[in-house]
Amino acid sequence: MKLKVCGMRDNNNIIDVSELNPDYMGFIFYNKSKRFVTGDIPIISNKIEKIAVFVNETIEKVKDILCKYDINTVQLHGNEDVKFCADLKKNNFKIIKAFSIDENFDFECLKEFDKSCDYYLFDTKGSYPGGNGYKFNWQILKNYKLIKPYFLSGGIGIGDTNDIIEFRKTKAGKFCFAIDVNSMYEIEPGIKNVKKIKNLINNLK
Repeated sequence: MKLKVCGMRDNNNIIDVSELNPDYMGFIFYNKSKRFVTGDIPIISNKIEKIAVFVNETIEKVKDILCKYDINTVQLHGNEDVKFCADLKKNNFKIIKAFSIDENFDFECLKEFDKSCDYYLFDTKGSYPGGNGYKFNWQILKNYKLIKPYFLSGGIGIGDTNDIIEFRKTKAGKFCFAIDVNSMYEIEPGIKNVKKIKNLINNLK
């Protein structure tokens, strides 16, 4: 089970969390987010894959930021279409396409993205593109019929680790590649509680 810690912003906190060696760290380049990255990102271990998160940004701006911050993986959390994803992919970027999930989500829409994305990310449908702070019903994912691995996101807290382990044993959780945590592990927006992250990592082992 891979772990992504998203919404990193403060340099000291980034370094502290990086010492726990999560698999991924997410950096949000969406100016309406309270976790919007405005400065430099410190050097972290190359064993940790950096992910840049965008919401309905222009492709030119996405490419500029990926180049500036030396990031090769992009998470698209808006209404980006297949052509947008394919254009980035042909430039050798890894693509994570996020989808907001509720009981009415039609998983058939994912098929057209299959060739242009490396992973999907399933998050709670709410007022914001991400970081709403509460879970959706994971059993909805029983309707996911593709084999592409996905990130599970949306209000995952320290008390959910046993449920995650059990969920991955189910048919719905078969292709759950990683979990994505953010707001439930924060002291304040953009500042993660290092002790809680460490406990999560230990509990998932």
